[in-house]
Amino acid sequence: MILRRAISSGRVFRCLAAAGLVIGAASAGAVALPGAAHADSEGFAPAASATIHPGVMVESPAGQCTSNFVFGDGDDLYLGQAAHCTGTGTASDTDGCKSSSLPIGTPIKIEGASQPGELVYNSWLAMAKDGKPDANTCGYNDFALVKIDPADRDKVSPTVPVFGGPTAIRTLGVPAGSTVYSYQNSSLRQGIGLLSPKQGLNLGDSAGGWTHEVATITPGVPGDSGSGFMDAAGNAFGVLSTLNLEPAPGTNGVGDLNRELAYANAHGMKGVVLQCGGPFHPPLPLPSLAGAPRADAASSDSDGETASAEEPEQSVSDGGHQAATPDRGLSITPKRSEPELSSQPGQQAPEKQPGLVGGL
Repeated sequence: MILRRAISSGRVFRCLAAAGLVIGAASAGAVALPGAAHADSEGFAPAASATIHPGVMVESPAGQCTSNFVFGDGDDLYLGQAAHCTGTGTASDTDGCKSSSLPIGTPIKIEGASQPGELVYNSWLAMAKDGKPDANTCGYNDFALVKIDPADRDKVSPTVPVFGGPTAIRTLGVPAGSTVYSYQNSSLRQGIGLLSPKQGLNLGDSAGGWTHEVATITPGVPGDSGSGFMDAAGNAFGVLSTLNLEPAPGTNGVGDLNRELAYANAHGMKGVVLQCGGPFHPPLPLPSLAGAPRADAASSDSDGETASAEEPEQSVSDGGHQAATPDRGLSITPKRSEPELSSQPGQQAPEKQPGLVGGL
């Protein structure tokens, strides 16, 4: 509980790689239906030869990010990305209900595609139009969909590189201490593929189940924004949104994919489901955080009770998660070579962390 509260109240950076930051040219609770469709039923390209897949870079005039998973509605295919990847506001814009974005219809360059994609959904724009989301939804719903041009459909595979999967979409919370996996592709790594697959731990869920705090080796950095996260069974559960600077530097905030996709289908999209990939087979060994703090190996409820990671998992819909302040601090916005740090009244702005965003 202490660890979760400390992380939830810490300052964070959104992991958006702006043009000025890119320094390399780099080309359990889950259900399969109705939240997902399998690759073998959709006529996708073989994973080994597909040029469009989870983890390819997506770029707009606002900046560059990593895609998370492939989605479909029976007619069109989409790549998921973070909503803030097309954000046009300032470095302190973290409330999606008040933040601005490039409009629907904006062309999005997709790595490996012959034609640009099209921004067809952005949670920030949807929430501004809705006008009724609660604070947790506004603070943590950071999801967008890019339509893949039909000319490139035969280049698409939903299989996550290195790991395989996703096998389904997770509908429950993720217990503290659970192993998580992610494939991240920031060009800050200068195309070194060995740095893309990540393994780590979920440190706890908060904000009514809207966000997961995770720690991986290495942490997500600018350009990794929007990357997908899977649990130990290959179930897709999250979208990389933020990089925490204090008091737990190097941890990441990951939006809950099940909630984000449900919101999208209720606010502009219809029948969009996760497209499942090939068999899930995490490589061994990967650097892990086995010796890191595990939040006492338990996930804590708001009423003070604890649920062991070995016990049955609690649904995010039963109200058993701690509420969190939606304003998570600072962000990295497009086309800024140096993020701006500001402090709340009576507080000194945090010092830049060597090796972390803002300290580069």
